[in-house]
Amino acid sequence: MYPSVTPPRQVKIGDAAAFAGTTPRAIRHYHEIGLLPEPERGVDGRRYGYEDMIRILWVRKMAGAGISLDDMRAAFDESRRMEQILSRLEETLAAREAEIKRQRAAVQRLQAVGSPLGLLSELVTDRLGHLPPSVLRASDVEALLVTERIFGPLGAAIQASVFIVLATHPDLRAEQDRLDAAEAALDDGVEPDDPRVEELAVQRCAQQLALDQAIEATGLDRAEEKLFEIYDADLKGEEDTQMSAFEAVNKMPYGFSPARVRCTELTAQLLAEAYSAHS
Repeated sequence: MYPSVTPPRQVKIGDAAAFAGTTPRAIRHYHEIGLLPEPERGVDGRRYGYEDMIRILWVRKMAGAGISLDDMRAAFDESRRMEQILSRLEETLAAREAEIKRQRAAVQRLQAVGSPLGLLSELVTDRLGHLPPSVLRASDVEALLVTERIFGPLGAAIQASVFIVLATHPDLRAEQDRLDAAEAALDDGVEPDDPRVEELAVQRCAQQLALDQAIEATGLDRAEEKLFEIYDADLKGEEDTQMSAFEAVNKMPYGFSPARVRCTELTAQLLAEAYSAHS
């Protein structure tokens, strides 16, 4: 007759942790937050029985499902709250899933484009996808980055028309560079009432009208109209990261001189008059 082997009714914390696939430190934390009743101490430390082990295993299962420790405690204490907990968890997981989806799409665009342009929204990347990466300047991409922050993907995608024209019209690009340099020179001690400020504003207005004409001639304006049609709820998910133009002006460290600010204001006035006359 073989002697019977009786398994131990209780085990030490290390054995309990190993069986449950966790650590003694985690089990001690369960005790500290009241999630797991603390067993009485024996001469060689805590001892865990069958019910303790079942509790630890359920905790591990719930943790694997994404349930927080606080919600676990509530679930053990009041089973009727479990439905509320799971409903809230489902919403959290759905939001996390959508965020992961957006992140993966951004990584895939970055891989496909092979430049920082791929980090911008899909609307902007697709708009410029047919252009060789070397055609767009770093300053172009930076401008789109700022515009997307202020006006969202749709605003940046519309602004992309300007960079498409500049990339395909060397004469307009050369004039743009000249005007940019002249505008930057206004920061070198030029007074706002200096005649050069108004002269540059007139030239900047003429340049913008020339860009508008080129955009219309190449059919990019019709493509812009389609952007409004495809700008659906998925793309609008980034709207919560935007800020108003007023906030942007006050927070973005432009550091423009009063003369340069005055030139920008005059240019806007001239363009408004030109557009009003055209309509």
